[in-house]
Amino acid sequence: MVPAETRPRRRADAERSITRIVSAARDCLSRDPDATVDDIAKAAGVGRMTVYGHFKTRPELVEAALVNALQAGEQMLVDVGLDGDAQQAMDRLLTSSWSLVAESAALLTAAQAVLPAGRLRELHTGAADRVEHLIRRGQQQGVFRADLPIAWLVNAVHYLLNGAAEETRLGRLDPASTAEVVTATVQAVLAIPPEPNAHPPH
Repeated sequence: MVPAETRPRRRADAERSITRIVSAARDCLSRDPDATVDDIAKAAGVGRMTVYGHFKTRPELVEAALVNALQAGEQMLVDVGLDGDAQQAMDRLLTSSWSLVAESAALLTAAQAVLPAGRLRELHTGAADRVEHLIRRGQQQGVFRADLPIAWLVNAVHYLLNGAAEETRLGRLDPASTAEVVTATVQAVLAIPPEPNAHPPH
């Protein structure tokens, strides 16, 4: 029988091992979405069987890495001020969100390959709710369009952020200007369309 005093120590050791493995998974998958369990185990400084002792499958490990990245992102976004003018607040949110999405573009690619779409939407609920709340406020302020479904507008922001991350990862967008491109594009999508009979100024 294991002495009671050794059990907390073993739990603490296991928690440290899990933290190290998840951190290694996040780092490896952020650089290479096809990183293997062996790659992650090597980066974590543990054996392959130790990884499988905590995570039964690679998808389970990928999900843990994505959850860890999303939680870290949420902690950063808490400090982003979203009060006041909705357009300016959207600029601040997009700039902050973009840096997080850019860091985890390959990680998201890895997750999309092994996790159901429903689970991915569930994991991104917090981010989607934040964008939806801000768009609704912009509609109330009369600065964002209200002629399209709110869910579609929220998804459009999500698609643009992730699309920009992928384009940057592939070298088709300059990282130095991507945040500006994303912000301009999203603001154009959310802008109130001109009246059908409105004529451009001469």
